[in-house]
Amino acid sequence: MVVTQDEDAIAAAPWITRQLRPLMAHAGPWLLAGPSGLGQFDLALALACAWLCDRPTDAGACGTCASCHEIGVHTHPDLLVLMPDAEREVRGWPLPESAAGSADAKKNKLSRDIRIDQMRAAVEFAQRTSSRGRGRVILVHPAERMNAVTANALLKTLEEPPGDVRFVLSTGAGHLLLPTIRSRCLAHTMVWPDAAEAAAWLGQQGDSGTSTALAWRAAGGRPGEALRLLANAQTLAHYGQFPAQVKRGDGAALAGLALAEAIERMQKLCHDLMLQHVGAPPRFFTLDELRDVAPSAWGLARWWAQLGQMARSAQHPLNPELSAEFLLSISQQALN
Repeated sequence: MVVTQDEDAIAAAPWITRQLRPLMAHAGPWLLAGPSGLGQFDLALALACAWLCDRPTDAGACGTCASCHEIGVHTHPDLLVLMPDAEREVRGWPLPESAAGSADAKKNKLSRDIRIDQMRAAVEFAQRTSSRGRGRVILVHPAERMNAVTANALLKTLEEPPGDVRFVLSTGAGHLLLPTIRSRCLAHTMVWPDAAEAAAWLGQQGDSGTSTALAWRAAGGRPGEALRLLANAQTLAHYGQFPAQVKRGDGAALAGLALAEAIERMQKLCHDLMLQHVGAPPRFFTLDELRDVAPSAWGLARWWAQLGQMARSAQHPLNPELSAEFLLSISQQALN
């Protein structure tokens, strides 16, 4: 499977292409950091493409050479992408043999962390000779998914990299990385897209008008998240009614949402209500949508802690339906 439509769209977005040029001027290692959904992976992949391209231009990879084609179909011998198996599946990247070859692969939960065996393979990859003569690239995303053992294995290679190996790491939670990893990398902070430019870009992806504006607001200005929301119209259908529905304990508030998505939307609501308490404008909901919801500051703090605790186990709930009911119950209590 080739890169997803979302990846193609975000990689070509004007605020991504503008960030690429200064990165190309340095061999790295680069750490691309910022809130998730700003296109870190897309920028990292565009940089890898530019480094490996047979005919690179000032603007990046040519997009037409054999090297660019091999990256597009995920078969380039000089590019190693370290991603959790779950992330690879979502993005349409082939699973490693250790995961794909299992007879119970469909039954087992795919790993959400970068495994130590993947990092060992990366260390071995770094010792090889370039197949196409343009060096080799190791891309790590999301870098915060490395545990201490995996990160230390990478650190040794970062400290003494072979001459023609380049690294690019991308993260949505840079504070979770080992300080020694951060100190070995050149840092690039992802740029937030301009609202008007992003609205025009979203319109070019096949949608426009009210739904685009709503998706942009619901995503908090993160283009990747906005595209995902637009692709699932059901989750946006009653977005503006969400605060009132939660206050009533209406199960319709969670319709069409996976548990992790429901928790994230509750966190957005809690976030905006906290902003209101300090006199700041909301980010994800309008003042009108929050008009009849006025919980106490203490209740919001307690709710925020509860949501954070639920988020840590959202991908592996013992009983998803019961967890969703509990989520709605504690949220209703917080708003009343």
